[in-house]
Amino acid sequence: MYFLLPNSRNGLPALVKRVCSEPDFLDCHLPEIQREPGALKIPKFNINSNFLASEILMKLGLVLPFNGNGDFSEMVESGIGDPKIIHKSFIEVDEGGTKAAAVSTFGCGADCAGPFEPIKSINFVADHPFMFLIREEMTGTVLFIGQVLNPLEE
Repeated sequence: MYFLLPNSRNGLPALVKRVCSEPDFLDCHLPEIQREPGALKIPKFNINSNFLASEILMKLGLVLPFNGNGDFSEMVESGIGDPKIIHKSFIEVDEGGTKAAAVSTFGCGADCAGPFEPIKSINFVADHPFMFLIREEMTGTVLFIGQVLNPLEE
């Protein structure tokens, strides 16, 4: 799991823009050497999200499965009615560690835990808005990404 803390207290919007618009931003800014945190101070947080993925897919041009004309005869014996794809995700960070899960009607899952060899200790205090992400290291695929706007709020 990575935490991205902007240098300035109001720097989160600019950081989000750079992460989202520069494809190699994470590769250029994430440390190549894993480090053990010295003083690691991040707030506990719990974020749940769900959305209708089928609506987004239709906006992107994938309409056939959702307009009633899709042929699913190889998958089911009778029609599938009004198909919808719902995506739900969850992330919780507390003293015990990180829990994250994502599920949708077409399935999703990942195991991104890997070995950790600390090299150097650093201090990290998230006392203003920050981003977090969980990334699969082999491909660089970001599995979870979000932001905490008020880390001092309980």
